[in-house]
This record gives sequence, structure tokens and C-alpha cells, in this order.
Amino acid sequence: MLIDIKVPSPGESITEVEIANWLKQDGDIVSKDDELCEIDSDKATLTVNADEGGKISIKVSAGQKVNVGDVIATIDTSVAAPVAKPSTAPLSATVAAKEPEAVKEPIVPQKASYASGTPSPAAAKIMTENGVKPADVKGSGPAGRITKGDVLALLANGFGGKQAESNSREKRHEKMTSLRRKLSQRLVSVKNETAMLTTFNEVDMSNVMNLRKEYKDKFKEVHGIGLGFMSFFTKAVTIALQKFPAVNAMIDGEEIVSHNYCDVGIAVSTPKGLMVPVIRNAENMSLADIEKAIAAMAAKARDGKISVDDMSGGTFTITNGGVFGSMLSTPIINPPQSAILGMHNIVERPVAINGKVEIRPVMYVALSYDHRIIDGRESVGFLYTVKELIENPKRMLFSGKKGEEVLLGL
Repeated sequence: MLIDIKVPSPGESITEVEIANWLKQDGDIVSKDDELCEIDSDKATLTVNADEGGKISIKVSAGQKVNVGDVIATIDTSVAAPVAKPSTAPLSATVAAKEPEAVKEPIVPQKASYASGTPSPAAAKIMTENGVKPADVKGSGPAGRITKGDVLALLANGFGGKQAESNSREKRHEKMTSLRRKLSQRLVSVKNETAMLTTFNEVDMSNVMNLRKEYKDKFKEVHGIGLGFMSFFTKAVTIALQKFPAVNAMIDGEEIVSHNYCDVGIAVSTPKGLMVPVIRNAENMSLADIEKAIAAMAAKARDGKISVDDMSGGTFTITNGGVFGSMLSTPIINPPQSAILGMHNIVERPVAINGKVEIRPVMYVALSYDHRIIDGRESVGFLYTVKELIENPKRMLFSGKKGEEVLLGL
């Protein structure tokens, strides 16, 4: 029986996708739930799995655009992978029962298993194109299988490969993915359609760094996750958003839409481009809850398993260029939101403390905002509130002042 493999819907507003690449070859024998191909939409990359096992016949080539619901392949379920049945007869009896010709037949070696650390078909293709050897990549798949994401992550981190060994002046043209095209359009529209302005401040990170140093081991022991700076800034942002609700609002036509909740997007850089998974109701979460949510969303984004729902509906965004060494930048608003906070690297700088010069770890922070809805008082006040909360973490306490351990949930 033939089963049609159709393009699933990545979201309500998406009607067209692009076949990014096939993970199986035409004519391969596949099993139920095997990943067949990756599809790119405007918001995410998703995989299409096999509904049943059998022989696959590919109908659409990689790079081609298709509509949601189109048939991209068929699976012939009458063709199944051969399953070797173990013999229960003694070895001597089995050999004696065989015909002489059968005994002399050469043994066909089996293909190497993914469990041995070999790359998947998609990973092997990229490795060949970029001169990457299996020994250069640490596989994250089952039993060390090298996935496409492993290779893309290696290349994103600056692996040279054959390009570094070549003195060629050749140019390479590569088609933009649907996600990158959509991102480009959104960034240009923000610059053209909003009255974007950026305000800056500096934050003394001493108290947060000391707090983190003192409690990081106990925090990980109790909550099972590390304590980073992002959770402090997310918590501070949710408090500041409730104090300055205009920063948490957005424009819809001729109306201003306000929110009594804080759905904070955390910008994540992935091999496929910038993605912004959203943490829902972050104002009700503890630092441990925030850290776990960020880790889970970042892993899904980097593995290409994030959904459209995971990235929809944010009211504010935080981006951290400091992890790449950025000292200062003007982040671009993530529409339809009205503001975005930019974090940067921490550098020891001389500052005046009580009339004396001291060396303190300082981070520059930036708030880009839409001046059509947010005035200078709200923007500056919001950023200064974040600064005060980070410099004095005890101010983040809501119920009672029992010390830092209340904030950390210990």
C-alpha cells in the first residue's frame, strides 16, 4: 500500500514552506517515525517523519517551495526491511543441511551503524562540502551519531576545513533560507516603520557576581541547573515592566495594546539564524524556573526542534551580545513589540565610589524602544530600574526580606 507524505502546517498563518534538505535518499527503506526531511518556514525549521515503514519515493527535490498539504513523498508499505531470524538448530546441523553453493556464498558486510559515530546523510553532505572529517566533530546523536546540527555548530564556531587550506578567490552563492529572508524583511520594516531610539546605562555587576559566586554550588545542588546572569536580568526586567507598563505594550493599528503579564523573549543565535523563544508569564517565575526555561528553549532552538508557538506572542525581548564579546550595541526591536534590552560583556573599569576610584566589573546595557508609544521618561526610568535591581539584588524580593536565599529559592 502507498502512503502519502504531506507537508504539515507549521502554523496558522503559514501556507508555503521550502524543502531544506532530505535526510533519506530516494528508494531507501525507512522505519516508522524516521526523520525524512527538514522544511523551512518563515519562523522555524521542522522535520517531517515517516507515518509508516517501507520504501520511500521522493517527489519533490531539496530547495523547492511547496504548499502546506502537498504530497512530497510516498512510502510503499509492502516493501519492508528484511529481518534476520535467529536459527535454533545446532551449528553442525545447520551447515550440513545447506547446499554446497550456499555454504560458499560470500558474506556481505553490513553497513556501518550510526552507533559507531558515522554521520547522518545530511551531516555527511555538509562535511564533504566543507572539508570536515569525522574526527573533527563530536557527535551528539545516539551513541555518538554525528548530526547535521553538530556539523553546523562546528562551522559556526569558525572551523576552517578545506576553505582555510585554499588560496582560491572563488565566490560561493547560497540561497537564503525562508527563515533568513523573513528575518531580513522584519529588520528592514522595523527601521522603516518605527521611531526607534536607544538609551544607554552602565551596571556595576559586583553584587550579582558575588551572590552568584557564593551560592552557585548550592543553587545547582538544589535546583539541578547552573545560575547565570540571564535569570537575574529577566527577573529585573519583569519588575521594571510592571513599573513602566508602556514598555510592555505595543501598537496595533491605531490602538495601544497593554499587557498585565510579561512574556519575555530570549534571543538565541543558532546555525540557522537568530531565533527568539518566549518564556511565558516570567513575572511569576523564580530564578531557577527562568534558568530551566531558558536552557530548554535554547536547546530546542539550536537543535531545530523549536515550534512557531514557542516563538510567538512575546511582549519584550532580551538579547545578550556579551557572549560574543560585544561592548556596546543598539539592538533592533523585535516587532510587534515596542522595546528590547541589550546586554553586553562585563569589563573591569575604573569607577568613582564615594569619591575614590575603584575597579569594578561593569556591563553597558542598552534599551531600544519605539518612541511612538514609549516616552523618554518611561525608557530611561525602565533602564535605570533594571540597573538598580541588578546592583542591589535584594530589591527583587517580593514577600519579606529574609536575605538572598529567598530570591534564590533555597
